[in-house]
Amino acid sequence: MDKDEKECRELLSLNIKRYRARLGMSQMDFSLAMDISTPFLSDIELGKKWVSPKTLAKLARALHVDISDLFKREDEPPKPTVAAEVIKYLDSVDDTLIKQIINSIEPAIERSVNHSISNMRKYYVEQLTEKGESG
Repeated sequence: MDKDEKECRELLSLNIKRYRARLGMSQMDFSLAMDISTPFLSDIELGKKWVSPKTLAKLARALHVDISDLFKREDEPPKPTVAAEVIKYLDSVDDTLIKQIINSIEPAIERSVNHSISNMRKYYVEQLTEKGESG
């Protein structure tokens, strides 16, 4: 293995571990999410095995980074991906928006619950009436 190949493997290995840690995932959890074996992921992270372009793309998607980010040194900032932008947006959702959403669905929930309770009450009143009991 030449110096450049060794450096590529080391960068890939370190970055997979680093991005996986940021997601708070163990090797087992990540390998299950990736649908690859844990020993294979371990070998990739140890630089013992190399990956196909398809697996490389799959790794990047699962880690929410661009493929090029998997080969950058730690001091190089990764490019934001769509997933990172969505996470940033969701983090910015404030309490006002959440309250507006809740207020818009509360009437429908209240009607549904009242309707269910009314139907249940009607059913059990009928059951009691059939047995000659009163409610």
